[in-house]
Amino acid sequence: MDYRSYEKRLAYIIELIEKNRFRSLEAVAKSFGCSSRTIKRMIAHLRESGHEIQYDRLEKKYFIKKSE
Repeated sequence: MDYRSYEKRLAYIIELIEKNRFRSLEAVAKSFGCSSRTIKRMIAHLRESGHEIQYDRLEKKYFIKKSE
């Protein structure tokens, strides 16, 4: 995967999370044609880049923490 494709996928992951449409790691991995571990690494990369992505264990979903 080239850099441009990777960046587009990262942007798409952020969009899914913001719109509350990120169903599961497995579903996103299937749509990208990769493993769920790759999606976890992409989320980790987004967190390192400054996005405050968190996971709610009760609702089993990712969300972006709003700054106060």
